[in-house]
Amino acid sequence: MAEKEILVRVEHLTKHFKVGRKAVLKAVDDVNFNIYKGETFGVVGESGCGKTTCGRTVLGMYPATHGKVMFDGKDVHSMSKQEAFHFKKKAQYIFQDPYASLDPRMTIGDIIAEGMDTHFDLSKKERTDRINELLGTVGLNKEHGARFPHELSGGQRQRVGIARCLAIEPEFIVCDEPISALDVSIQAQVVNLLNELQDKHGFTYMFISHDLSMVKHISDRICVMYLGSVAELAKSSEIYENSLHPYTQALISAIPVPDPNVGKTRSRIKLEGEVPSPINVPPGCKFAGRCPKAMPVCHQTSPEMKEVKPEHFVACHLYD
Repeated sequence: MAEKEILVRVEHLTKHFKVGRKAVLKAVDDVNFNIYKGETFGVVGESGCGKTTCGRTVLGMYPATHGKVMFDGKDVHSMSKQEAFHFKKKAQYIFQDPYASLDPRMTIGDIIAEGMDTHFDLSKKERTDRINELLGTVGLNKEHGARFPHELSGGQRQRVGIARCLAIEPEFIVCDEPISALDVSIQAQVVNLLNELQDKHGFTYMFISHDLSMVKHISDRICVMYLGSVAELAKSSEIYENSLHPYTQALISAIPVPDPNVGKTRSRIKLEGEVPSPINVPPGCKFAGRCPKAMPVCHQTSPEMKEVKPEHFVACHLYD
């Protein structure tokens, strides 16, 4: 089997925000993972766990407090202006809110062409033809190019966001909960579109979501985050069939099952207590206060990420 090519290498990535004069909010805390070329790397966790901050820091939208993000051998946070300009062409972002991320004063055509105008020297006809081609690629008509964002539905606006990303032919796309604001039927259409585009163009995705069932459907590997740190990382099938971290097990037990007969036989793991504040993180394992399997060591020492099975990493004292 050929060795997988690493496109993005995240090493000890940390992003802290100052809150007030002295307090520090630890949004992302010492995160490590690799993203292989051509794969979909899923990132899941509860709201506030640091998923979006991690994705934006990976793309350099937020400066890193500590750590590195290596893209094609270069640190995203130490690039020169020229290197950063070329990086922005290779790496793009699909925002969670398909309305707030589109300029309401621009037509759909101009929104899609904004990146092309920056990175390519196209004639007026080439520009128009490319806009129409991209609209067709994401399932819209060329007539949509003359409309404004408020004239489109949520699903159509998200497709515009995807077309805007495709316009400059990127290699790596961070999809930040791109379906959370959409109806269920539209969610499936957008996810299927992302899969089709990946098959055709070989895109690499970092897919951020709190919907575990959807992440399972689209992802090759899944990273489970809790309070700014990685709790578990493994192949998608391994996470769902043989999860090891108590937090991951609790998340999976909460996934709804369409068959009521099957649902009755499942035991749901209910977590007690509240998520600790990212400003005042308790010592030891961040999950210890809610973990049904917590031991005394869990409240004292933070667990290290270990590979307990081939390509299956977990940060838990149960596997020391």
